[in-house]
Amino acid sequence: MKLPLGFRYAATYAGIRKVKKDDVALIVPDQPARAAAVFTRNMVQAAPVKLAKENLRISKGKVTGVLINAGNANCATRTGERVALASCKALAKALKSRPEYIFPASTGVIGVELDANLLTAPLPKLVEHLDAGHFQAVAEAIMTTDTRPKIASEEVQFSGGPVRIAGMTKGSGMIHPNMATTLGFVMTDVVADAEELEEMLRPAIECSFNSLSVDGDMSTNDTVLLIASGASKVKPSGKERKQLQEIVTWVMESLAEQIAADGEGARKLIIVRALGFKTREDARKIARAISNSPLVKTAIAGSDPNWGRILSAAGYAGVEFNPDDIDIELQRVPVCRGGLAAKYDEDELKQKLDESEVRIRIVNRKGGKGEARFFTCDLTEGYIQINGSYRT
Repeated sequence: MKLPLGFRYAATYAGIRKVKKDDVALIVPDQPARAAAVFTRNMVQAAPVKLAKENLRISKGKVTGVLINAGNANCATRTGERVALASCKALAKALKSRPEYIFPASTGVIGVELDANLLTAPLPKLVEHLDAGHFQAVAEAIMTTDTRPKIASEEVQFSGGPVRIAGMTKGSGMIHPNMATTLGFVMTDVVADAEELEEMLRPAIECSFNSLSVDGDMSTNDTVLLIASGASKVKPSGKERKQLQEIVTWVMESLAEQIAADGEGARKLIIVRALGFKTREDARKIARAISNSPLVKTAIAGSDPNWGRILSAAGYAGVEFNPDDIDIELQRVPVCRGGLAAKYDEDELKQKLDESEVRIRIVNRKGGKGEARFFTCDLTEGYIQINGSYRT
């Protein structure tokens, strides 16, 4: 993959995890970069979320280093704020920067005190080992219950030259959309200020991380950062900015889809499309309700074409519609027409539902032009096994 110019990466094991696996990582631009971010709307927010917000506000979107740790959320603890601030000060010192230019992010267990020394001690050595080729190492270091790293990249050619976008994310459980989901970091070498990045990030979030649900639980640490190094020296024109927006959205959609496909205990990626509703928001509510329904998710896990569960979930989404106008398809097979059962070969459809990617399509034939897409996954016994022993 072609990585954006102007960034270096590093990761190491600092002893935060119980297993010996990298748990502290850095993303550092060669020069102070511009950034925009979105965060969880959970009323309970981790100390690094609060500090990252404050630092971005004070620095007006300037970032000289991103500090990430896995294995401990640094949330709901007595020392959380002190630990977050101490780590930012330590990295700023190592980078010869300022604490408010550091962007902290944490993921892991909530309510467990985090020893600040575990974060601060390895930073000087980590800075020494920063390298443009360590992108994959960071993607692996930020994982928790993930079974695989999640990365995506793209390159686009503008009149001033090529621009590259690359992203990494982590997430497998405790995934529910509300301004952001899990941890995500998207780097680009385009020339852009913080306001321009904000304009790109908001709509991209809605189509990607905000259109994603694994289990309906929203994390206390959800953070997605878009950061631009400017190292390409390419500043897009008006039409090119629109194209860049599309590419950033595509990269983030890919990351969101990878999270859904790697949902805790999941065997199947589910893509839900809702069409023909009065507004886009109505369609989103329908798609979200279907995506979050345990009955729908378990039916897909069992390859059961129980379309009644889909119709029922749509019915409690808080959107007005006439059930007589609803059509439903599973794996492109019509199973419901006008709110009633359609004729189909159940054995043949069950075989199609055994596939690793399942598509659900619900259409309101007399509603409007609103449409939305959601990413989710099936719900299996594996989810219980993973979350029943998460701290052990």
